[in-house]
Amino acid sequence: MPNAPQSPVRGIPALLNPHSGSAARARAALHADARFRVQELSPTQVGDAVRAEVSGGTRRLLVSGGDGTLSAALGAAAGTGLEVAVFPGGTLNHFARDAGIPLDDPAAALDIAATGTPRPVDLGYVNGHAILNTSSLGLYTDFVRRREYFERRLTYRLASVMAAAAVWHHRQVVDVDIDPADGTRRRFRTPLVFVGIHERTLGPAGLGMRRPGGARALHVLVVQAPAPLRIRRLAFQPPGRGLQGLVPEKAVETYLTSKATVEIAGAPALIAIDGELVQATSPLHYEFVPGAVTVVHR
Repeated sequence: MPNAPQSPVRGIPALLNPHSGSAARARAALHADARFRVQELSPTQVGDAVRAEVSGGTRRLLVSGGDGTLSAALGAAAGTGLEVAVFPGGTLNHFARDAGIPLDDPAAALDIAATGTPRPVDLGYVNGHAILNTSSLGLYTDFVRRREYFERRLTYRLASVMAAAAVWHHRQVVDVDIDPADGTRRRFRTPLVFVGIHERTLGPAGLGMRRPGGARALHVLVVQAPAPLRIRRLAFQPPGRGLQGLVPEKAVETYLTSKATVEIAGAPALIAIDGELVQATSPLHYEFVPGAVTVVHR
């Protein structure tokens, strides 16, 4: 029998990233609902805040932010039994959408957070970092790094255009060794390695997007080099859209596996995890962990 959420008298702790894409709407909704007590934190503080709530005996808390914020929170909550409710507070909110949380109805989303059913959710890990949706290295990582640089003085959209142009003019490839759990070790010279949590579609309309009802595993996609890359689409394609429109399906080699090791020539490596850049040391050890964390659903 799952634990009931905290009494509304005390309030369910709500950790809010004030810098996320739709934080203003999330803040207004949370402060208007007496069932929650709000604490605003940067993404780097979220993990410690979650661990503090666990130590204090909290049974359920809410996290509001983008997928990067949620990744930090769920990684800290994994294995603890803490029930994590999600309120859409980012720009795209892929994880909230997958969990069935309404993106355009704050009242309904908060009702789910307060009274919804806790269920186990799968996570991936790379060198100890939790992954909710995707991790990648190569072209996309270079794009995000350049976009963040341009965002210091430009809008998000213009920074994306500038970053895509820079990546187009300075296309690079990385040398990697991929070692899935089945032992079929392969060496690639590739512009992009993409690792998805759960099986991904391979058709041209949604290459790299999560396949409904697909296998529960890591899905490793490696773009062969040379391949015809449509890098300029990065400027107009939202993060989380997989490889859609960037590369033809026939240029991608894929593996479904529970574990994979990626060795990169030249370390340390800059990789992307749920849209955020993380410094990691090669080899990269990817692992799929079923039911790693408890998330509140409809």
